[in-house]
Amino acid sequence: MKSQSPNEIMQTDFSKSDGNNAVLDDSLQGRIYPRIPHLPGSKMTTSDQEAEAWQIRACCRSLRSAKDRVVVQEKLDGSCMAVAKIRGEITPMARSGNRAAISRYEQHRVFHKWVYQNLERFDGLLNENEICFGEWLMQAHGTRYSLPHEPFVIFDLKSNDRFVTCEVLLERTAPFRFVTPRIIHEGPPLSVEEAVKLLKHSGHGAIDPTEGAIWRVECDGHVDVLAKYVRPDKTIGCFLPEHPGEKAVWNWRPA
Repeated sequence: MKSQSPNEIMQTDFSKSDGNNAVLDDSLQGRIYPRIPHLPGSKMTTSDQEAEAWQIRACCRSLRSAKDRVVVQEKLDGSCMAVAKIRGEITPMARSGNRAAISRYEQHRVFHKWVYQNLERFDGLLNENEICFGEWLMQAHGTRYSLPHEPFVIFDLKSNDRFVTCEVLLERTAPFRFVTPRIIHEGPPLSVEEAVKLLKHSGHGAIDPTEGAIWRVECDGHVDVLAKYVRPDKTIGCFLPEHPGEKAVWNWRPA
């Protein structure tokens, strides 16, 4: 199957599905949000990748140009979900590109319902052919939360095939009262060591130690680099049930 560019994915008619409404479209059988490379010292799995030298330098050491701006955010530990507006339809999705409504995971099916309970907010936020991405914190993965806010935290919005800057994201989400990740640093590059010092207290009610941080290098109104750091003593997915039917740990449940 020919792979599609992000822009081609953005133009896909998400309203199409097979007879069982199982998938959005054959072309969406893959991640619709990129894997973010890891900075030095970060906890990695076998499927993760390390950041390249130039990415590490831009995030942590020196500006490429005077136009660069580095934003570092608290990293959240949940399920990456998305909401798209295609041909006027608001569609909740898992990171796989499948409709959240038909996921085998309860937390994803609840996300579908939650989005439609907040339909006017998402319809107001998103323009045609835009998609927002966020961390769905309903179920504990490797970090438990006592959430001081709603369970969805929007960390990216893609418009015209580009992620918007943090400034634009804040401007777009604020009128609709969406939560965005806590910003711990803005300006020049920030070392991992300095970021760790700023993560002692979570802005999102983490009961366990904060998972880590996300670096965003922005230039000329768009995002050039994404990189992340996960604390090395993190046990990934330690609160997820090992087998189907086992008890889950919930950060939030619908009323």
